[in-house]
Amino acid sequence: MTITNDDFAKVDIRVGRITRAEPFPEARKPAIKLWVDFGPEIGEKRSSAQITRHYTPEGLVGRHVLGVVNFPPRQIGPVMSEVLILGLPDEAGEVVLIGPGHELPLGGKMF
Repeated sequence: MTITNDDFAKVDIRVGRITRAEPFPEARKPAIKLWVDFGPEIGEKRSSAQITRHYTPEGLVGRHVLGVVNFPPRQIGPVMSEVLILGLPDEAGEVVLIGPGHELPLGGKMF
């Protein structure tokens, strides 16, 4: 399936910084609760991510990530997930987070 540039433009992917991360023992699959600052225009958003294979909560704070900020919120157990944090699968199918390789202003939109 192909999409147009207009279709792609509808997906609002922004850079944010993880400000807080906590274990999420209530999740069905091992996960971490995240709070991500997307800058003054969007603010802080919460998420849940199944990223425990490669990351610990304390190692995530301060890390830049990319997230889709215009999906509707989704209830994941007791957590209302407000953003989809993006990642790619490693050789075992475990999530590796996507982020910029440089310091960027928070909230910058991917194009």
